[in-house]
Amino acid sequence: MCGIFGIVIDKEQPLGALLTDAGRRLSYRGYDSVGCATLHADGAIDLRKDVGKVDAVAARHRFGEMVGARGIVQLRWATFGAPSQANAQPHLDSDGDMVGAHNGNIVNNVELRQQFIAEGMTVRSTNDGESCVHAVERYVHRGQHIVDALCRAYRDLEGDYAFVIGKAGDEKLYAIKKGSGLVAGIADGFTCVSSDLPSILPLTRRIVRVNDGEIVIFDAQRIELRSAHDGSRIERAPEIVTESMDAAVKGGYPHFMLKEIHEQPRLVGELLHLLEASPHVMRMVERMKAARHLYLVGCGTSYHACMLGAVYLGRLAGRAAMPMLAPQFVAQYGPALAPDDVGVFVSQSGETKDVLNAIEAALAREMGVLGMVNVLGSSLMNVSECYLPMGCGYEISVPATKTFMNQALAFLFLARRMGGHATADLARLPELLEQTIAQTESQIAGLESALVGANDMYCLGYGLTYPIALEGALKLKEVTYAHCEGMLSTEFKHGPLSAVGDNYPVLFVAGPEDTPLLVSGINETTCRGARSIAIGEEDARLRGNAHDLIVLPKAGAILNPLLAAIPLQLLSYRLSVARGYDPDFPRNLSKTLTVD
Repeated sequence: MCGIFGIVIDKEQPLGALLTDAGRRLSYRGYDSVGCATLHADGAIDLRKDVGKVDAVAARHRFGEMVGARGIVQLRWATFGAPSQANAQPHLDSDGDMVGAHNGNIVNNVELRQQFIAEGMTVRSTNDGESCVHAVERYVHRGQHIVDALCRAYRDLEGDYAFVIGKAGDEKLYAIKKGSGLVAGIADGFTCVSSDLPSILPLTRRIVRVNDGEIVIFDAQRIELRSAHDGSRIERAPEIVTESMDAAVKGGYPHFMLKEIHEQPRLVGELLHLLEASPHVMRMVERMKAARHLYLVGCGTSYHACMLGAVYLGRLAGRAAMPMLAPQFVAQYGPALAPDDVGVFVSQSGETKDVLNAIEAALAREMGVLGMVNVLGSSLMNVSECYLPMGCGYEISVPATKTFMNQALAFLFLARRMGGHATADLARLPELLEQTIAQTESQIAGLESALVGANDMYCLGYGLTYPIALEGALKLKEVTYAHCEGMLSTEFKHGPLSAVGDNYPVLFVAGPEDTPLLVSGINETTCRGARSIAIGEEDARLRGNAHDLIVLPKAGAILNPLLAAIPLQLLSYRLSVARGYDPDFPRNLSKTLTVD
């Protein structure tokens, strides 16, 4: 995630307040460390950075005093390197005459750092943003112009990223884009670039959209685009942006929940890059393999990811794992835990009190603690032997969507590795998720009028789709305030079937291997007057027996559950809005639950 902003002004002046304001407007992209750099006309670079949120760090290091004609601010959401002053961005090159910052992930960061050290460069951190600066430095020191150096660095840096860099004695700043967000702005007397529109729109509405594989060269008067492949000139006229600041923060979406649903394909791709490069993956696999008992512990949405993870581990790695709700973990297993047991503790915030209580009980019995967390520097991360970052950035909407997807994907990745299976084919998942969003949004819209008045419903699944049914039911409860119970489809006849009557909605999440079993369940409800809605791949049996079929792309049994989560998220969102509620901030709920 992370957020960057760079600006070039026509004369040297106080820049600190402007950079701090730009940082505030990007604070939803990063919140564990902040840094500012200004470049002076005499060649000096003033760099100030630290751990903390933007206002606290700006006050502590007096950003308001910073002066220059060029400036960069960065807000970090940590992936490579724990939150620390050294890992905070921007970063200097070896000689201190270049400074730069990035957003995104450089997945070959470890290998590049080893190369830079071997080449005699001064490497001050473990952060991948510093690798961007050294990747340019490498070629500048060989006598190449900075644009040519950026072209060469673009080939060396693997992953999705955008970064901005400046050099002492040069009146320009330079930026480059590959996968992560980057836009440029033009005004009288200055130009700027940013990860996103919110930091630019209060300054100018004249915007240049930057595409992947493009370099931005900007001074106080103009912006120039060049190809990162061969340095050739690219012509693109600025556009005038009319959207509001609120819409800009939401990326043009009416709510954060919808924006975050649509972010999932990109973030899944970024997490796959991270996992492929992470040294923590095999450490976690070996610890999980050697465990006497393996527990997967979480609350709410994270617990549902644990449930799916347990099925993945059993099917792909032949490894039994016990998914547990964190409070029940202590009551049920606390006295029986031993040092050769291992738990994977899952929390979006890393501060969930129930999860931390479970960890305290585990540590008291000397049990192994592994973490799966979205907030780097959190309590869960700090107490874990090793951990996997979820790479989702700041999830603003209270209902978890993208964090659930990446938690489930992380468990799938671990199960594949533990079972000795290849993970390369997971690279098709982002495209499958894009297809799922594109083809199910209109199908979901067609169900809105039929379901908007329903105050009770069920969501059923089996095997791999059972956790998805539970997660879908939770989403519907959270944002529509209707009662929706998630359940194993084969359990429905053991009591709950009595609730079914005319037009009673029952959702069936159908995995491709389990369709015959689901068809039986569908008919148990439809013959009693229920409205059955199936979510699954195109199948004549589902289409012929259910009232409605939400069609998913064909992906096979293992990936199908991840795709099936999407229409349930979209349905929850649309019904919430149709019922007049704000899906981002459902009543009575909080994003991070730090109480018992």
